[in-house]
Amino acid sequence: MTGSGVSAPTLRTTNWIPYAGLLVLFWGVWGAFSALPTKLYAYPDPMIYVVWALTMIIPAWFSLRGKKFDRSRTATGYGLLIGLTGAGGQLLLFKALTIGPAYVIFPIIALSPAITVLMAFGLLRERLGALSWIGVVLALVAVVLFSVSTGEGGDSGWFYLLLAVLVCVAWGVQAFFMRKAAIAGVDDASTFGWMTISGLVLIPVALLMMGGLPLDFPWQAPALTAGTQVLNSIGALFLVMAMSRGKASIVAPVTNALAPVLTIVLSLIVFGARPSAFQVVGIVLALAGSTLMVYRAEKSSETVPGAVEAAT
Repeated sequence: MTGSGVSAPTLRTTNWIPYAGLLVLFWGVWGAFSALPTKLYAYPDPMIYVVWALTMIIPAWFSLRGKKFDRSRTATGYGLLIGLTGAGGQLLLFKALTIGPAYVIFPIIALSPAITVLMAFGLLRERLGALSWIGVVLALVAVVLFSVSTGEGGDSGWFYLLLAVLVCVAWGVQAFFMRKAAIAGVDDASTFGWMTISGLVLIPVALLMMGGLPLDFPWQAPALTAGTQVLNSIGALFLVMAMSRGKASIVAPVTNALAPVLTIVLSLIVFGARPSAFQVVGIVLALAGSTLMVYRAEKSSETVPGAVEAAT
């Protein structure tokens, strides 16, 4: 970076924390209210995907406003890979939930940060201290505990297990390549722009899953869906920004652990839900794990390779 008196390698890794905090806020609120369209209007899950893909346009427009959209080979390759793994994982999740029990599927998918950590550790050569490793383990255990107590029974079979594993891998790979794209010099706005394009490209697949566009729902169903899913979309932008500034092996577990904490707290306050023993333990482990990882990041003198400008 020129003109600031600070070279890119001296940037501290702590500048990812505000974006991770905003991500937790938006995804936590989204998680608490995301099921309302289905519960109130029986709105189909693939249609929720369609609305979500359309809401991605809003933060994409704001992030790209006044900036040059990177259409280079590197940006296009990473952007489409990131977008298709994320959106494709969503579609696989919809299918898995129609044939298998959620209490088995979600704990598997919740382990996606472990894929990110292992890839970052092995391929990016990111090194973690003892506190960070403990924090990662606690955060991963926390998300599993959240998921174990929230599912409902369903049809048995092995196919849904395969789908759940594929979703876990897809989302873990997505987070890894977000970090890889940042290291390659792809800016936040362009990455998110390609993610938006990827989500829109898969809309026809979602429509095929439903056998067409359902139009026999009241207007409140898509309106409520859009209101909740825009939180999801904006949170995704903050995920890109956090991944571009911090270690993938730290950012992924922190965000995946703390967002469910906020979701549970809001559900308790707004809907009168009572957290189970598993969820109480999960909250404690998530807070402890995230605290350890953030503490380690703040004390670390390691640098973020390359300078990445904020997508604001």
